[in-house]
Amino acid sequence: MNQIRRRVKIPAVILKIRVIPKSSRNFIQKENDSLKAYLTKPAQDGLANKQLIELLADYLNTKKYLIRIIKGQSSRNKLVEIDAPTGPSPK
Repeated sequence: MNQIRRRVKIPAVILKIRVIPKSSRNFIQKENDSLKAYLTKPAQDGLANKQLIELLADYLNTKKYLIRIIKGQSSRNKLVEIDAPTGPSPK
């Protein structure tokens, strides 16, 4: 018998992140109900935003294309949406 497999869309996760640009090193620190991201890149021309997505992808062990900034493109306080990868539905 042929089974039809459907892709299951898992809801995205939204994180509150405070960005500290021009830090001495890159790392993420958990604080209360949010994260604080220390980035070496300056907050100009989207450099810090790009580095934030790369750092989050590494920290969360996910792909960069699943992460996007939904609020705070030009602010230190950001809302970041992380989609779960879609895969075949469980049997």
